[in-house]
Amino acid sequence: MTFPYLDIIIRSVAVYFFMTIALRIFGKKELSQLNTADVILILLISNSVQNAMVGPDTSLTGGLIAALVLFVINFAIKKLTRKYKTLSNILLDKPEVLIHDGKLDFKALSRLDISDEELKEAMREHGIEFFKNVKLAMLEIDGTISIISEDQNQLKQTHYKRRHNRKNLQKF
Repeated sequence: MTFPYLDIIIRSVAVYFFMTIALRIFGKKELSQLNTADVILILLISNSVQNAMVGPDTSLTGGLIAALVLFVINFAIKKLTRKYKTLSNILLDKPEVLIHDGKLDFKALSRLDISDEELKEAMREHGIEFFKNVKLAMLEIDGTISIISEDQNQLKQTHYKRRHNRKNLQKF
């Protein structure tokens, strides 16, 4: 007698690794800057791979097993990437330098498909007007752009700055 849900487990593992590889190929920038079309894409992908994971089994048990397998794989991958540097290098992205001492890395910007306007927007969010005033700009592994200015007094988190500006606007 075979385990009746083994097929769901194998399918779920396959879909998990397919999605991991697909996100690795298409880039981390896409994850942090979701627009309406990206959200729709994610919803459609999740719907399309559901059948690939559970097959003809549309029972509650089948769906819960598929979800459990995804949680277990994700947990195991996180543990393994912390323990094994080689696996971490294969599965996880690294931060990328975009600007260093006011000089743009055009190769990195092109490879990561980051436009001039996107970079300027990130600089404005950090209160920086000119590229020459950027000591370091990095595309972080979560897809956000971190910027350190030449002026050490300008070191602020973007989210903090946004809340601070909203409070000041409410006073008027």
